[in-house]
Amino acid sequence: MKLYQIPLLAFSGLLLFSCNLMTKKTESTTEQETNTIVIEKLMDSPQYENAELVLVQPDGTQALSNSEVNFDFNVSNYELGAITESVNTEVLANSAKGQHIHFILNNQPYSAHYESTFSKNIPEGVHHLVAFLSRSYHESVKNENSVIATKIQVGDDDTNSIGFDMNAPTLIYSRPKGTYKGQDTESILLDFFLFNTELSEKGNYVKVSINETSFDLYEWAPYVLKNLPVGENTITLSLVNSEGEFIEGPFNSVTRTITLSEDE
Repeated sequence: MKLYQIPLLAFSGLLLFSCNLMTKKTESTTEQETNTIVIEKLMDSPQYENAELVLVQPDGTQALSNSEVNFDFNVSNYELGAITESVNTEVLANSAKGQHIHFILNNQPYSAHYESTFSKNIPEGVHHLVAFLSRSYHESVKNENSVIATKIQVGDDDTNSIGFDMNAPTLIYSRPKGTYKGQDTESILLDFFLFNTELSEKGNYVKVSINETSFDLYEWAPYVLKNLPVGENTITLSLVNSEGEFIEGPFNSVTRTITLSEDE
């Protein structure tokens, strides 16, 4: 039997070629992993278990005659305008104005309010308000007293054209929102509020679609999105049942577009 030997020079070349292939494969794999959107549970937030938000005015029991509506909230065990004491202020988009109220009318993008009294121009008709306390980096405070949900009627028309049932399982979208620049693009908060339902692997859950990537969330918690591409990103949150079927409700599927920019 002949023993075939590879000349040392040829072997060295083969080894070098193999190493190059391995390097290219590793670089390609690393690049692919870097470009994969990741979702992680947000940790290290103070809980504010005793924080409380109460709507004093309007009280929701009668129709309002003026579209310029004055809102008056009582806030307890929570300081509006303070920067939340958490490491998350360093890694998430953080408001320099501090903690605030997220004011959401008819599940539209929220407005942030850093004082407990303010006025809003609200068109005639029946509207549904959700407001909750927010940390300075826009994570909602999730306890039974940190949120209010009420109907507001302006004018004489009491038709509930939206068809919202306040006793039904409901998803309210909060974050992400708007434009993110520079360092704020690296970790982006995903947050929402829930009413009349719990999430679990065997029950209702939230389906998240980000561009062409989907995730299923079985826990009501804040999350962080990483590796989102620069430019426009489309995000859809949907509340679904254990069979993966959409739970009917005017607010239970929301699509928003955010923009990421490399410039500060």
